[in-house]
Amino acid sequence: MSRDSEHQAWFIPAGVNLAFSTRKGGTSLPPYASLNLGLHVGDTPEKVLANRKLIEQQLNLPAQPAWLEQTHSIDVVEADNSQVINADGSYTQSHEQVCVVMTADCLPVLLCDENGTEVAAVHAGWRGLCDGIIEVAVAKFSHKPNQLVAYLGPAIGPTAFEVGPEVKALFEAKHPQTSQFFSEHLNKQGEQKYMADIQALATFRLTQLGVKRVYADRRCTVAEANEFFSYRRDGVTGRMASFIWLNR
Repeated sequence: MSRDSEHQAWFIPAGVNLAFSTRKGGTSLPPYASLNLGLHVGDTPEKVLANRKLIEQQLNLPAQPAWLEQTHSIDVVEADNSQVINADGSYTQSHEQVCVVMTADCLPVLLCDENGTEVAAVHAGWRGLCDGIIEVAVAKFSHKPNQLVAYLGPAIGPTAFEVGPEVKALFEAKHPQTSQFFSEHLNKQGEQKYMADIQALATFRLTQLGVKRVYADRRCTVAEANEFFSYRRDGVTGRMASFIWLNR
């Protein structure tokens, strides 16, 4: 478990807690070994629920997390742990809710205000990121963007994230400056591809909005097989989770 105590250089407001899970320390068997938190990937449900209970206890969460049914949308909802909602982000000012998103290469983005009164968690795959899920999440806050803090969790790194020209074109259509975050690459078939830096793309979007404090855990989920699940590397695999919540 990567907890806020391991990121001493990060500014985290008093009253805000955040954590990024790894694949270690759970009950699931291969190919989901071992702390798989996703119910939708083919793992035994009982093991996933046991893993979720373990994480709740390890983090001393104030409530059951508000798990989402993620669909690569730009929907960000009020966190509600009484039901599973189709969305790719959640927001709350409640001390009785824990915002959470699951990933296995996509980028988790955690947000809070500098006073520690409101938080959000966002699942930013390239589609959601391009379509504006970060902008939707930031708009949920009552604080201005320059009063917010963003934390980018482990994700597929710039040496592993190969995309086609069409993906680069979609980002450039919205912001031509984002071309700098794609480096040209020929695959084994000699096709033109690009290596994309998803954390840099997210940081650009955040800074365009006016968010000044952006912290990133640059570990690559594809490269660190012992530490992280990776859909692109393994196909059938588990899911990590990223959590943010307010102290009671």
